[in-house]
Amino acid sequence: MPSRHALVLFSGGQDSTVCLAWALSRFERVETIGFDYGQRHRIELECRGVVRQQIAAQFPSWAPRLADDHLLDLALLGQIGDSALTSERAIEMQANGLPNTFVPGRNLLFLTFAAALAYRRGLSVLVGGMCETDYSGYPDCRDNTLKAMQVALSLGLDTPLTLETPLMFLTKADTWAFGQQLGGAALTDLVVEHTHTCYLGERGQRHAWGYGCGECPACSLRAAGHAAWRAAA
Repeated sequence: MPSRHALVLFSGGQDSTVCLAWALSRFERVETIGFDYGQRHRIELECRGVVRQQIAAQFPSWAPRLADDHLLDLALLGQIGDSALTSERAIEMQANGLPNTFVPGRNLLFLTFAAALAYRRGLSVLVGGMCETDYSGYPDCRDNTLKAMQVALSLGLDTPLTLETPLMFLTKADTWAFGQQLGGAALTDLVVEHTHTCYLGERGQRHAWGYGCGECPACSLRAAGHAAWRAAA
């Protein structure tokens, strides 16, 4: 029986849901943390609770391990990190090669607050769905950034803290397959029906891969990954 306890950075999206399933399969106690930073796709905050409820109901072996949820108000991030994720504007590429959905420092702040909470609650592992394979190019999703954060947080808190990113080198097709491996068709169906990824917060249209506008970068990555996974099945 694993002895370490984990805190999952849980947005209510596909990647963080797969990471939550991964953590529940490995650690005896798993808490979750989410952040309200004024994102346009605020509906993901509603999906978080539904996904947690569905996991507890559909996976009895995981239910006892799923512990407290925490939702932090980080509205200030939306004020200092103005982007297409926090303002009503068209999603487009910028001169620096990054999409204007990039919120500067978002994951750095998320991890800092998560680490502080983990410290207080005796949780030694942080789990995040960051990935540098099929992704939008965000520098705070890259492996080197996350490794540096693990060192900085462990030093700053003067306690060993492990930062796990199980999706870091997976394609989106791999992530679909990984979820199926962890929880079978039940977890795949849960991801399709209840998680949210679309940057525009669109849940009116249901696709084979879930709900979304079908055009924003998040939807495009999710849809392409689902198609590639199904084609290889």
